[in-house]
Amino acid sequence: MSPRVVFVADSDAWGGAEVYLTHLVRRAARHGWTASLVCAEPVADRFSAFLRPGQLTTVPLARHRATAPAIGSAIAARRPDVVAVNLVDPASNAAALAVALAVAPTVGVLHLAGDSGDYRRRRELGALYRRLAGVLTPSADGRRQVLADFGVAPDRVHVVPNGVDVPAFASGPAGRTVPRVGALGRLTEQKGFDVLVEAVRRLVADGTRLEVVIGGAGRDDARLRAAAAGLPVTFPGFVTDVRGFLAGLDVFCLPSRREALPLVLLEAMAEGLPCVATDVGDVAAAVGADAVLVPPSDVAALAAALCGVLAGPDRRAGLGARARRRAVAGMDADVMAERTFGFLEHVRGASRARH
Repeated sequence: MSPRVVFVADSDAWGGAEVYLTHLVRRAARHGWTASLVCAEPVADRFSAFLRPGQLTTVPLARHRATAPAIGSAIAARRPDVVAVNLVDPASNAAALAVALAVAPTVGVLHLAGDSGDYRRRRELGALYRRLAGVLTPSADGRRQVLADFGVAPDRVHVVPNGVDVPAFASGPAGRTVPRVGALGRLTEQKGFDVLVEAVRRLVADGTRLEVVIGGAGRDDARLRAAAAGLPVTFPGFVTDVRGFLAGLDVFCLPSRREALPLVLLEAMAEGLPCVATDVGDVAAAVGADAVLVPPSDVAALAAALCGVLAGPDRRAGLGARARRRAVAGMDADVMAERTFGFLEHVRGASRARH
């Protein structure tokens, strides 16, 4: 009988952390595991499209709450050998971690470094994190935070870079007469779309021809739409067909203020799109010279970078081809899955040895 892993997604919105789980669940069997998912109601519908009947248990959202009894009961019913809990940030999924630890050896997957609270809160979280069988994170920033804030032993915190489904054929730049710049993500302060809107304002004032489409949903929707009034910026809302969205672009832009290693950037590179992104998290290490990087929250730098990429189709085609080659060489989700399930097997083996 193959070992069983339960993944937990205690999330209030769909994003890269949830896409990450779809890659792992779909690849579990080929790595010898039986995978199931316990997920919060806000993201259950999206996950159901990827999972077979019986793989999914829906529970109330417990993020930011003190307890998560429904998550604990759902995990226990699956009788897992290992539990892996998605951590959207260092603190908000603590209740899910606590109930998972009561059932089986638990691994935390920290997707984004962030605020871990005051000294008292860090001490509480540290006691919880040190009970984990291990922590995985896609970025060096995440690893540094777990070591510094929570005192977890270095040999139990591992960086596993994100990966994506690299298509056999890339769409490349769309070749529109008026180049289209696209961005995609939650409409929140973290993603920096307000910075992109202001960069577009400068570009338009300087006579640059472009269209911009910002896909996604979130709490800053109305504010961003108001800021973009009068500019060639549209907001199509939540995007279900990411490949279709990317296929309509000439340039992809990721203006985030904070990231680890965002999946959507890797997806854009895999499609052969020229990319302009902010130098946050492990982005520079992942993309090297095959994307244009600027400091976060720097409107002038972002506008200048976009202007350079928009200068001509040859520039876009060359940068897009380099991005595609890098994605094919090292960004496939198969590599991420192999390393992740290898770590889960290590955790399972160590637990069996103790018992």
